[in-house]
This record gives sequence, C-alpha cells and structure tokens, in this order.
Amino acid sequence: MNAYAPFSIRPSAIAKSFLNNRQLIWQMTKREIISRYRGSVLGVAWSFFQPLVMLAVYSFVFSVVFQARWNTNVDSKVEFALILFVGLIVHGLLAECLVRAPGTILENQSYVKKVVFPLEILPWVKMGSILFHVMASLLVWGVFYLSVYHSLQWTIIFAPLVFLPLILLSMGVFWFLASLGVYLRDIGHISGVFATILLFTSPVFYPMSRLPEKYRQLLFFNPLTYVIEQMRDVLMWGNMPNFYQLFIAMCVGSLVAWLGFAWFQKTRRGFADVI
Repeated sequence: MNAYAPFSIRPSAIAKSFLNNRQLIWQMTKREIISRYRGSVLGVAWSFFQPLVMLAVYSFVFSVVFQARWNTNVDSKVEFALILFVGLIVHGLLAECLVRAPGTILENQSYVKKVVFPLEILPWVKMGSILFHVMASLLVWGVFYLSVYHSLQWTIIFAPLVFLPLILLSMGVFWFLASLGVYLRDIGHISGVFATILLFTSPVFYPMSRLPEKYRQLLFFNPLTYVIEQMRDVLMWGNMPNFYQLFIAMCVGSLVAWLGFAWFQKTRRGFADVI
C-alpha cells in the first residue's frame, strides 16, 4: 500500500482486514494470552482461578455481609451468586476494553512506523485475549451451575448470539479509544472511571424490578443493560432471547463498530508524528 494512500473506511474493510490477517491475529492473540501469565506459577490457570475467587468474594460481600437478595423468589445465596456472576462477566468484557484500549497503540509503537503492518488488527488481538478470559469465566460459571442444578438450560446455545452485539459495540469503542489514546493520554484515566460507573449503573448487583419505572427506561440507554438481562434469561431462566431487541442491538453494535473503525482509519496517519 502506498504510504500516502487513504485507508478505507468502508464497512466491508472491517471484514476484509480481519479475513486477510486472520492468521496474524490468531498468532498475536495466542502470544498476548501467554505473555500475560508468563513467569507465574499457575500460568494460564489464573484465567480460571481469578473469576472463581471474584465470584466467592462478591457473593460473600453482597449475600452474607449486606444480606442482599435478588427478589422474593430468589433467596438462595448460591443462586444469587450465579445471577451476580453473569452480570459481572458481561460488564467485564466492556470494562476490559475501556481500560486496555487507550494504551493499545502506545504499547505497540514498533508497529506504527511499519507501513505494511495493519494497525487496525491490534484491537482484534486485544479483543481475542479478552474473549478468552470471558469464556474462562463462563466455564467457571457453567461448572458451578452444573454442580448445583446438575444440568444446564438448553437456551444456553443463544449465549453467543446475545453476546455478539456487545462484541461489535466494544470493537467500535476499542478502535475509537485506541486512536484517541495516542493524542490524549488522559483518556486512559477517564475510561477507567467510566468503567466503574458502568458497573453500578448496570443491573449487575440489582434486578431491574428494584428500580422505579422512570429510572428503568433510563437504564436501557446503558449498552450493558440489554445484554445482562438477556444473558440471565438464556443462562439462568431458560427463556428465549428477545429477537426484536437483539436485532436493534445488532444494528446499534454494527453502527458503533463501523464509526469506531472509520475514526481509527481517519486518524491513524498521525500516530507516527505524535509517538
């Protein structure tokens, strides 16, 4: 590619870049996951041990210390823990993106001045690492659920479909913040605070029914609300996802992904000058 040629911002360029560089993305993702645990005694096992510890801690604090209950029909501390953990897994995906995205280009400065290197794949690499840990957490959740109820809800097959809009939206956010983090170094601190705000303004620790009606509508402007509610439906309650809401979420997620990608492509030419 000519060094001065414009980078494509067409939606099709997202799929084209991913498919053309899928082997490179795969290799870099594996390296990203392995390097995170290099030198530790437990190695990759930490990806399973950490969510298990967090599940135990949050369950103890909220169901034992604060005596929190999900609703009148859910009084079991074990069930409360499972419901809570689903919300934490969903929030964790977007939160990881918000925290890690601003430093993505800065951490890979050696690639910036290589004209032939496809910088737009770096967010895919980070997303691959994040999804690996999300799947590890879901596996821990599944084992815990099986140990209590001895079977899984058949609607669990819809979980990837429910997650897809959030993945698309998170990629858009990732491309946007990865670019913005090069020009505005404070964005990393701001996005970290925003991730915490999202945790408490999402139905992670409380059901939607606990909120007054006027606040419930506002909560749906939070992109995590739909995914958390639908994931609990398909994982916990055995309900089918709301396909109308899923369609809307897919449209929004796809739009955000394209806008974030377009921003990244428009601003990437200045990375080398700033770094």
